[in-house]
This record gives sequence, structure tokens and C-alpha cells, in this order.
Amino acid sequence: MTVLDLPDPRPTLADVARAAGVSSATASRVLNGFPQVRAQTRRQVEQAVRTLGYVRQRAARAGEGRRTGTVAVVMCEDGLRMFSDPFFGRIMGGINREFTAAGVQAVVLMMQAAAQATTFRYLGAGHVDGALFVSTHARCTTALSHADFPVVSAGRPMVPDPGRYTYVDVDNRGGAEAAVRHLQAAGRQRIATVAGPKDMAPGRDRLAGYVAAVAGSGVVDAGSVAHGDFGQASGEHAMRRLLDRRPKLDAVFVASDVMAVGVLRALRRAGRRVPDDVAVVGFDNAPVARTTDPPLTTVSQPVEALGARSAGELLALLDGTAVQPRRVVLGTTLVVRESA
Repeated sequence: MTVLDLPDPRPTLADVARAAGVSSATASRVLNGFPQVRAQTRRQVEQAVRTLGYVRQRAARAGEGRRTGTVAVVMCEDGLRMFSDPFFGRIMGGINREFTAAGVQAVVLMMQAAAQATTFRYLGAGHVDGALFVSTHARCTTALSHADFPVVSAGRPMVPDPGRYTYVDVDNRGGAEAAVRHLQAAGRQRIATVAGPKDMAPGRDRLAGYVAAVAGSGVVDAGSVAHGDFGQASGEHAMRRLLDRRPKLDAVFVASDVMAVGVLRALRRAGRRVPDDVAVVGFDNAPVARTTDPPLTTVSQPVEALGARSAGELLALLDGTAVQPRRVVLGTTLVVRESA
């Protein structure tokens, strides 16, 4: 029997590069989701992929149906924020519980703004079977949209078409609206807000809940809105700005408990009593909410359940239980304490 060494008819990366008029290295950067590529170049490569019907061959996963047994948990934050904000420890507790029970190893990647290429390179090298994105800023969506393996977002991703992806979110808008309604029911009339980051869905959705509640009593006053980054220092700075702009405010809804700690500090330094002069409501029901002075009224979100359900959805994608994108929204509850 004669065995003929026939050429592989499948298009290669070199074929894609040639059709796109770029180098193989540039074509590889596009396919691996590297951000430092011109939009026109990216379009040329993507068009070449579609025209040729190119399919990436990934030995680590495609091989013979083999899997790595490893998934990535991609934290779209820097190390300081991740280790200082209790949210991340709580959500990782839920995530780790599910992956451990399933016998899946998780590696944690921190996608810092200055070193995104390192994360892109790791995710594109075939080391993991899937990825769970946490705290998804808008800048993280490049990696999310270019991933060629199962991905889940803990929180609604900041993309034009979030329905393309499986995500697990909490009712940020409804929780925020309930918080402001509580302040209104207590007779507060000049309610300001320290909103979260504009490039994150929780920041936008909690602000939308505030707007929905106050719009019924008049046009939203832009001077009553200040933004923070969910960190304590940003909450304190935002509260100072609000006091400068609206010194007669009598309540403030804060989009995270950690920022609310900074808000309480700013009010105390300004000689404002809580809740007598200014009522304060936070969001998260983090452990710190019970130890502030006074204890913080806040919106409780099920952080551990958010992590566990997100991990479960990724496992369902990996084992074929889920084949279509799913969108899950978990409820919130207002916890009333002495601050409002």
C-alpha cells in the first residue's frame, strides 16, 4: 500500500495573512484579541477568515476532544482593588465552591489596564477550557468578544449586544430604586447620589434606578450626581463635591458600601449628622455595613450566589448542558439600619 502525503486542504494562518495582506504575526494578534491592532487591519483579517472558512486548530482543547480541566477567572481589576474590596473575596467563595465540587481547577487572572496583552496572550494559548469574567469594565470586552471558547460574565457585560453571552447579574436598577424610595418615604426631598463607574453595568444600572425614583418628583438635577470608582477614597471625594454643589442635600444614595464608608467620613468632617442631617443608604450589604457609625442601611445583593451561579453556568456550557446564551438576574433586598 502506498501512502500519499497529500497537502492539508484546510486554510492555514499563513493563508489568512496572505489574503488579508498582513503578516502572520499580525493575523495571529487579531485572532488572539490583542487590542493594539488598527481597526482596518482587524476588519481585513476577519474578512479573510470568513472568506476562507478558516478554523483555528487549538491542540490543547481541540486535539482529540481533550480538555485541560482548567478554567480562568478573569478579574478586570488591578491587584490593589481586588485584595482591598470584600466583594471579590465573597464572589470568589461562591465561584470556588462550584468549581471545586466539579473537580475543575481555576486560575485567577487580573486584567489590569496596563497589561491586558499578557492576559489576552494567556487566554489565546489554549491553557483553559473556558473563562468567567468578573467586574467587567468596558475595556475587558475585547477579550470577552474574541474568546473562542465558552465564556460567562458575572454581571451584565458592557457590550452593545449582551444577549450574545451567558451572564448572571443582580437587579441593580431595582435595588437602587428601592433604596431611593425608602429615602423618599422617610420624607427626604433633596436626595443626591454617589454613582459607580460609568464603564461598568452596575454603575450605570444603579444610577438608572436612582433616576427612575427621583424623576417622578421633577427633572433629575445633574448637580446631585457624582461618580466614584467603588473605592472608599472616591466616595469621600464625591461626597465633598456634592456638599460643595448642593449644601442643602438631606440624603444620599451610594452605589457601594465601600464608597459609603468614605461618604460617612466626609459628612462627619463637614459636621453633618447621620441620619439627622443627611440620611445615607449604600449598596452591597458588605460586612462593613454592620460596623459603620451609624450602621448602614443598604441594598443586599447575593454576592456568593452570584459567583456560584456564574460558575455553574460556565460548567453547563463546558459539559454541553447549555447550548444557548442564558441571562439570569438575581434579586436584591433592602436592609434597614440606623443610617436611614
